Amino acid sequence: MLLARCVATARTAGLSSWLRQPVTIKLLVRRPTKLVGVTLSLVAAPLIRQVQCKKAPIADVSKRAQHLAEVYANEKEPTLSWADLWQLLKPYLAWLMGAVISAVGVALLNIRLPILLGELVNVMADFVNNSGQLDTAALTPVAVKLISCYGGQAILTFAYITFLSVLGERMATDLRQMLFSRLLHQDMAFYDAQRTGELSARLSNDVQEFKSSFKLCVAQGLRTIAQTGGCVVSLYLISPKMTLVTLSTLPLLIAAGSIMGSLLRALSRKAQAQNAIAQSIAEEAFANIRTVRSFAMEDSEERLFEREVRKAQQLNEILGVGIGIFQGATNFVLNGIVLGVLYGGSKMILTQEITAGDLMSFLVTAQTIQRSLGQLSVVFGQAVKGWTAGARVFEFIHLQPTIPLKGGKRIPHHALLGTIKFDNVCFTYPTRPGQVVLEDLNLDVAPGTVVALCGPSGGGKSTIAALLERFYEPNSGQISIDGHDIRTLDPEWLRGQAIGLISQEPVLFATTIAENIRYGRSDATDEEVREAARLANAHEFVTGFPQGYNTVVGERGVTLSGGQKQRVAIARALLKNPPILILDEATSALDAESERLVRDALDRAVQGRTVLVIAHRLSTIQNSDQIMIIKGKRVAEAGTHKQLLKKKGLYWDLVQSQTALD
Repeated sequence: MLLARCVATARTAGLSSWLRQPVTIKLLVRRPTKLVGVTLSLVAAPLIRQVQCKKAPIADVSKRAQHLAEVYANEKEPTLSWADLWQLLKPYLAWLMGAVISAVGVALLNIRLPILLGELVNVMADFVNNSGQLDTAALTPVAVKLISCYGGQAILTFAYITFLSVLGERMATDLRQMLFSRLLHQDMAFYDAQRTGELSARLSNDVQEFKSSFKLCVAQGLRTIAQTGGCVVSLYLISPKMTLVTLSTLPLLIAAGSIMGSLLRALSRKAQAQNAIAQSIAEEAFANIRTVRSFAMEDSEERLFEREVRKAQQLNEILGVGIGIFQGATNFVLNGIVLGVLYGGSKMILTQEITAGDLMSFLVTAQTIQRSLGQLSVVFGQAVKGWTAGARVFEFIHLQPTIPLKGGKRIPHHALLGTIKFDNVCFTYPTRPGQVVLEDLNLDVAPGTVVALCGPSGGGKSTIAALLERFYEPNSGQISIDGHDIRTLDPEWLRGQAIGLISQEPVLFATTIAENIRYGRSDATDEEVREAARLANAHEFVTGFPQGYNTVVGERGVTLSGGQKQRVAIARALLKNPPILILDEATSALDAESERLVRDALDRAVQGRTVLVIAHRLSTIQNSDQIMIIKGKRVAEAGTHKQLLKKKGLYWDLVQSQTALD
């Protein structure tokens, strides 16, 4: 909000440091804003000190929050263009026009009401002055006009609220769909750099904030602007002299509001960022609840979340204080204007420049302007929040992925042999550009063979699988399947039909076992699902559950054992029937019995396919057609199990170390 000092401190030291200081507002315009700065400092400092004394410093776990705060502080402020807003509004222009016309109609009727009330006062004053008796027949036309205005006002109010509700909900739905679709299309590098809580916050909180702000701004804003403009004209027609004196104070109010608004936007963005930090911490704790529980870190996570929520509370409270100061000052000035109107109008009645009815109309009209401007300050504060939220949503909507999800050649299934070749491939992860993972890697996999990749951890074995799936693009070199550069192939076909991946930690969705298996091919029949489960050695344990294939596995398959999850994942891959299969440490986390069952399933799965096995256990790799040792960012050794043992090189060392451990 009005926090130049706070904003500067936050950029250099992160949000957490400046929240420990009393907040003083210093604006670019010195003298008119000193009083505002001192006032907000006096109001905000006790709020901060109250929270500050609650908890002792938290252990190193708080560094997660510090890191998030630094990331948010370094982020570029997103912007929202009018073109973005227009594209969102265009499909529902009819609803918007209906809301605009209805809101303006309400405003015009509100302008008409003070004039009719003035006429009513004049009629009553004439009767009192002339005869002392009130003729109700003479009041009827004015009363009918007033009742008609009230009725029209009610109907039009219903109309614009209804139109805005429909418009707002449809816009929010479109915005959520656009954002979700864009997020799903982003590269894996994008997800490596982003926080899940941040994405969820933009998909839910920011869209909701934008929708609410838009509805309020259209409803109140249009009505306020129309009422203010119409009332100014009415005031001038009643008394040009009083109108000019009254309106002379408005430029100062507008200037002060503009200055405060620019600072309100800055604090609003920081408040939303802090809310996202707290949400990220909560989601991370929920996602890793077993780790939290196993290390008895519930209290630490609770204190950390409370601290970050308190920071968000402080920012929002300070934002509310600033908006309150602005509204309070505005109302004070406007009430002073009304008092001045009463004083000046009384003198003008004595000099017979205006009548009592004119003064009544002028006063009611001036109060209408006062209420409108008071509402406008609320609208302005809400517009700041909504505009910031909309900018955060469209920031991700405008992101373009470098790797498309669709488009390119497809090799017919009957013609796909499964030859894989890596030719002088170099790669660094986008989030770690200074660390080379693969350098001039050359790798050939013949069709229908089983090739094992082994070597020290961090050598790039899983990276090879990720590059083959085209999760990332190599920095240089070429990866080809059957002689076709994978950059020319359709990624949807490549991942959906050509390649199957079974990882060390298979992720299952919180639905039934049948639906998790069917995720490999959505049009599969129930019998095909069961057949895939039989091939994966999963049918027996699945049918042992009371609900069978309709058993819900819980989030990430938490209710199944590691071996059971792995066999469901194998069934899912087999249902897709891919010509190329990647096994990334598929048995490393299993006990002996589960490993035997999974290996039996894998032995059936590899039949007639090109298979890339990433593993460390000799029992998994020694029967492969070829074994490649990945070390030093490239293939260091290659050959069969017997050939590599005769060389007594890296593979021989690996065998000796595992034998010693056994």
